[in-house]
Amino acid sequence: MKKPELLIPASSLEVLKTAVIFGADAVYIGGDAFGLRAKAKNFSPEEMKEGIAFAHEHGVKVHVTVNILAHNYDLDGVEKYLHELKELKPDALIIADPGIFMKARRICPEIDIHVSTQANNTNYETYNFWHQLGAKRVVAARELSLNEIKEITSKIPDDLEMECFIHGAMCISYSGRCLLSNYFTGRDANKGACTHPCRWKYAVVEEQRPGEYLPVYENDRGTYIFNSKDLCMIDHIPELVDAGVDSCKIEGRMKTALYVATVARTYRKAIDDYFESEEKYRENMSWYKDQISRCTYRQFTTGFYFGKPSEETQIYDNNTYVNEYIYLGIVGEIDNRGYAKIEQRNKFCVGDHIEIMKPDGTDVQVTVKAMYNEEGESVESCPHSKQIIYVELSEPAEKYDILRIESKE
Repeated sequence: MKKPELLIPASSLEVLKTAVIFGADAVYIGGDAFGLRAKAKNFSPEEMKEGIAFAHEHGVKVHVTVNILAHNYDLDGVEKYLHELKELKPDALIIADPGIFMKARRICPEIDIHVSTQANNTNYETYNFWHQLGAKRVVAARELSLNEIKEITSKIPDDLEMECFIHGAMCISYSGRCLLSNYFTGRDANKGACTHPCRWKYAVVEEQRPGEYLPVYENDRGTYIFNSKDLCMIDHIPELVDAGVDSCKIEGRMKTALYVATVARTYRKAIDDYFESEEKYRENMSWYKDQISRCTYRQFTTGFYFGKPSEETQIYDNNTYVNEYIYLGIVGEIDNRGYAKIEQRNKFCVGDHIEIMKPDGTDVQVTVKAMYNEEGESVESCPHSKQIIYVELSEPAEKYDILRIESKE
């Protein structure tokens, strides 16, 4: 029984370091171009170099997305980018386009290639096709069931790895190949610029009644007929392992460090517990679910893993996230007074009861005793985000701890 890799997304250098510290075996990131999250912060070459070095120092791999579906005018830029990646030496490239795949094989053959879910990998012959071309790993289409995955892993070479999404946002379209964004706004989802029109509110118009909008809703907020629940497989680690999954992938390359830390830490413990004993895994299930509920989500589903989803996979009455905790910042260092230095991300005040979230799975309830700005002046609150502050807490914090506060909504 092989232990699957835990693969965590990172939108920035800060989030990459969080993912590494909070339990990732590997992280996946995007550069300035040619990835499918153009609105994410993404990494400059300098940040990518630092991030790869940090990850490797901690025994963690880095996969870089080059997974757009390219047009002719993209190809020269892609080739230049592949030469840059050759020098940066990530562990793998995530690629969907066959043309980019062949360029990567020619330019940087020493870097593993993982075939993106965008390539619609739904059968074992497709996996064998990519293997013959030199792929190290293929990412399953989200539309596969566990039974289909198990059949694929039984009919592909042992050295070809299977990667599957196990947590995060689901797309209304087939493995993300949606045209709605391009049609409505001219922003191409397959070039990384999706505007997420599946989250918008819609009405129905009957052909013989132009201009008459017929409501299709369950309450007064309208209908969100394309709006999917989020995937969550925390209950089903044993089934994923049994199916032969080599890498458990978390979606969320546009999410905060709090989200990444919460999901990474929870799935890290779940996988480790299961490989220690299934009994321990089952005993700790309520803890996993409690932790997962503390990051942003849209209600949960198991997607296609146990067959075709029912209507229960959709959310018809709203498009908002549940957000039980608010991210305050990451502890950058502890100064000689014992104060935690953070780049503050949301408002909190002296006297607030907040939580220190630690990589080992513990949460420490503390009180904010005092705050100081960079000039050493005492402040009662910090209403502005991305302000450097020093926080005196009732219990000590450590570097890379996450500070969060319970949402009052």
